[in-house]
Amino acid sequence: DDPQTDESARSLSQCATRESILAGAVLGLAGPGRKISGIMPCTVIRPGDMADNILSRDKHPEWNGERTKMVYSFPTNEKLWARYAEIRAEGLRRGDAGEEATEFYRANREAMDEGAIIAWSERHNHDELSAIQHAMNLKLQDEAAFFAEYQNEPLPEELPDMDLLTADQIAAKLNRTPKGVVPIGATRVTAFIDVQANLLFYVVAAWADDFSGYVVDYGTYPDQRRAYFTLRDARLTLAAVAPNTGLEGSIYAGLETLNDRLVGREWLDANGSVLRIERCLIDANWGSSTDVVYQFCRQSAHAAIVMPSHGRFVGASSVPFSEYKKKPGERVGLNWRVTNVVGKRAVRHVTFDANFWKSFVQARLAVAMGDRGCLSLFGDRPEAHRLFAEHLTAEYRVKTEGRGRQVDEWKLRPERSDNHWLDCLVGSAVAASMQGAVLLGGDALAPQKRERISFADMQRRRRA
Repeated sequence: DDPQTDESARSLSQCATRESILAGAVLGLAGPGRKISGIMPCTVIRPGDMADNILSRDKHPEWNGERTKMVYSFPTNEKLWARYAEIRAEGLRRGDAGEEATEFYRANREAMDEGAIIAWSERHNHDELSAIQHAMNLKLQDEAAFFAEYQNEPLPEELPDMDLLTADQIAAKLNRTPKGVVPIGATRVTAFIDVQANLLFYVVAAWADDFSGYVVDYGTYPDQRRAYFTLRDARLTLAAVAPNTGLEGSIYAGLETLNDRLVGREWLDANGSVLRIERCLIDANWGSSTDVVYQFCRQSAHAAIVMPSHGRFVGASSVPFSEYKKKPGERVGLNWRVTNVVGKRAVRHVTFDANFWKSFVQARLAVAMGDRGCLSLFGDRPEAHRLFAEHLTAEYRVKTEGRGRQVDEWKLRPERSDNHWLDCLVGSAVAASMQGAVLLGGDALAPQKRERISFADMQRRRRA
């Protein structure tokens, strides 16, 4: 009976988990060689949720789903019902509990009922005249809730930002290349590792010179061996695969193993050509892991490829990266900079504008397949990427203004808890920019031409 909540209906992974429990554990209760019958009253809360999928005879024909409705046909006289809505709203503001609207309905009932087909003609409150009036009152009270709760046909969700893709749209944006294979046209491979106490999340992406991107691989270490999970309910953790170690020791051991698997291997493209990861950034923002990440990058066998990274929140009132003065020895790129070695850590690291690069990645996801600068996923099964897509849509943007400029500020959605693969994909894009990928027509920094001068000219300029 009603196996989903409002919160779980908004989570692709929770919907899929409930579907698998229903198909496996629940319908398997009869035991071997026996059949079981199932009846499930359910409410469709949002398009694509568990109830919506179960009721679909295309997706689950064995359930013989049927959508019952309160109203099978709405009244045709829209003008009288619009006037009824005005009278009802005015009366409720005065505190008459809708009595004046009921009298208006009584006087025009025959015309107002015309065309209406109701499921249960006796369903109405004592102060209402008919089930049709009761249904229209519910619709006027909250149209979205009425269509979801009473019609089993929820209205399409209103997105705060129409430019952002939904999780379903991202999961369906596939390039049909097998997992782990670099698509033809990509010239460089980058990776990013997000460090947490129990898990390491990672994304490997391939990029073309014009910033067309392809997600080649993603996952966690240790592998959870489940299609749907959260960081909170991770079963196999870093501490479990590295016994007799503390927090820092388990993170270090995990980074060592994961880097050997990612950076230490060859990545083949569709033609059999060999590519290797050119740059692997590792998140060093989590306070408890910062020192161990720097230590690993300094001592790693892949020290020339791995680099600590720090995503900075640069809001409208903050100083943008473009206004920082370049210091000797620094590398500066599109809203990222590689700083000099300072202090005890003795490792160069990259700092980038997290808000800018999240907007950049979301813009790449919104580019149509086939256009330059498009970002797509491997494989040909959208359902395989449902959890990944949920991570990529875990944040929403708020446009803010300050210091004479407008920027996007990204915030975590209240109903979502995990955005780690979003951070990984953003970090992979930053790494691609560091390796020379440039968006055509973008704000990339043009390389400066250095003129050749003689020693005599140098002396002459100094005297001047």
